[in-house]
Amino acid sequence: MAESGRSFVAACVQMRSGKTVAKNVDDAARMVREAAEQGAHYVQTPEMTNILVRSRAELFAAIMPEEVSPEVAAFQELARATGVWLHVGSVAVKLEGERAANRALVIDPDGDIISRYDKIHMFDVDLPDGESWRESETYRPGEQAVSTLLPWGRLGLTICYDLRFPLLHRALAEHGSEVLASPAAFTQQTGAAHWHVLLRARAIETGSFVVAAAQGGKHEDGRETYGHSLIIDPWGKVLAEGGEEPGVILAEIDLDKSPQTRKRIPSLENGRRFGVAPESSEPTAIRDAAS
Repeated sequence: MAESGRSFVAACVQMRSGKTVAKNVDDAARMVREAAEQGAHYVQTPEMTNILVRSRAELFAAIMPEEVSPEVAAFQELARATGVWLHVGSVAVKLEGERAANRALVIDPDGDIISRYDKIHMFDVDLPDGESWRESETYRPGEQAVSTLLPWGRLGLTICYDLRFPLLHRALAEHGSEVLASPAAFTQQTGAAHWHVLLRARAIETGSFVVAAAQGGKHEDGRETYGHSLIIDPWGKVLAEGGEEPGVILAEIDLDKSPQTRKRIPSLENGRRFGVAPESSEPTAIRDAAS
């Protein structure tokens, strides 16, 4: 599969990140090199590539601000060494005031960080089996949607729980993104129920490719994530899918298919702004209409 014009090879690196940053970086680097050797031009890693740990104390003992983070520097060097566009799906980086950012980094083949995106939507949920998460207690949410220009077209950045908010994806598509990135660490429970259908929906409703590198399996901190990294075309067709184990998937992306699909079903163009009418008494409205 050769790079030409608007076509390129995308890869997802599926991980099972643990509590040790250095090991996670080594695992990611090994699979990024594997993807590059298989011909990938753009490689995406999952959410929380550098560490996955539930304990707030352990997290803050392990992470650093981006500007002095050795793992960020390592990923920059990895992009230079492999010559790929490296999209680190997210890393935890320390902010002031005992807060962290859940931050995506897009790194060019020269090792320069060209885009940063901090996850907007915080995963604050109580699941039916008693599983509970309060991401907002540790992470500061982002406030800006971000897209970035790759050599082949525009990439819209999202992270995990953002997947459940279609207006973000529509805004990115309306801004020109033809590929939507959705690196994630979906729980086993929510992933089994919703992962495939949500990713395919985001592709279909925006006429975009979706690339979603995932965490998968039983992690060192006890959580279990769903895996099944996916690459999906603008018609909703799954081009590549991972399983439950760490590994690499690849697919060729022909970005000309995005405008073709959007022309076939112009939902972005046909969308209209609207208000919501105030409540009215439906029985009265029916009687008035019949009188």
